[in-house]
Amino acid sequence: MNPQDAREAEVEAIFERLRREVRSSAPASPATGASVDSWRLARDEAERTWPVTAERPYASRPGAAGRLRGVLLSPVKRVLGRLMRWYVEPLAADQKAFNAAALRLLDDLDGRLARAEERLQARIDETASTVSVVPELEDRVKRLERVRRESTTLPGARAVASTPPGDYFAFEARMRGPTADVRRRQEPYVDDFRGAGTVLDLGCGRGEFLGLLKAANIPARGIDLDPEMVAFCKGDGLDAEEGEAVAHLEGLDDRSLGGIFAAQVVEHLPPPAVVRLLELAAVKLAPGGVLVVETINPLSFVALRHYFADLSHSQPLVPATLELLAREAGFAQVEIRFLNEPPAEERLVPVDAPSDWLPEPARKALDQNVARLNEVVFGPQDFALVART
Repeated sequence: MNPQDAREAEVEAIFERLRREVRSSAPASPATGASVDSWRLARDEAERTWPVTAERPYASRPGAAGRLRGVLLSPVKRVLGRLMRWYVEPLAADQKAFNAAALRLLDDLDGRLARAEERLQARIDETASTVSVVPELEDRVKRLERVRRESTTLPGARAVASTPPGDYFAFEARMRGPTADVRRRQEPYVDDFRGAGTVLDLGCGRGEFLGLLKAANIPARGIDLDPEMVAFCKGDGLDAEEGEAVAHLEGLDDRSLGGIFAAQVVEHLPPPAVVRLLELAAVKLAPGGVLVVETINPLSFVALRHYFADLSHSQPLVPATLELLAREAGFAQVEIRFLNEPPAEERLVPVDAPSDWLPEPARKALDQNVARLNEVVFGPQDFALVART
């Protein structure tokens, strides 16, 4: 478990303990559907017995002798009751008023405890939502510190006309998620580059994959159009420089690279640039070199939401199209991998109806339609082209 996941698990454990403590101290409430506990039983008993009165039934002892004794003494008890009523009734009235006040106080405390639990739950939810954006805030703080450091050491900043509009660093931090999440999604690619030689990360961004390669002792360097991304990578001790992918490849010697990695890059390029990038990659890779190109899967409607969220995207690329372009560029082996399926709770669930509701052919067709909708609407959000020279 990475440090970020461990921290989130620890925070969730604290919140859950607070919830249990509040629930155990608060009385059960019929409005919330909670199970009846000892407090509620005692409260119901008090509700039945609070109206004290001077009128008491004349009880008899068990057995025939007790009943006979009760019959004989009943007239005496009635006479004594009338004689003592002037004294007993005020005491009963005072006790009844006290009982009613005590019950009202308990009910008020019950309501206050319930409201306190609601406020605590709201604070817990608010704090949990804050914890979820802490990684993004950490990345932004690191970015600001490094940009400030660069601005004090460099005579001026060079504007790059081809960079995306707006604050793209902030956009990526929000839309792609924390660096830890990106590393987890990109970690499976590391095995593709073991023993390949030097790897070039095109559009290295915040350096998630460069960090993974460094940890695996695989030589790597990256380029990116955004100077803030490059500064962020350098702050983490990674080898990165500012540059454009196609122009950078054109300046390299043929067969000088062991691998090329481009995650969420080609959808930003116009078609001629995509074709040129693939052609250059085939030439610049040494024999047996590997190219990995990850992009958004346009065959999934859910994935298109992320595609259209980024204003710098040029066009989506269908897997079959990218595969064909890679083969035409000269790659000997080409593979398409579909990645990052939506969580199971976001996908359609097959209908589990009693057997007498639908005939078997209709049930089978319904299950097939649900599976097809999951494939088209809730399919994998990304795909990767893995091509070897």
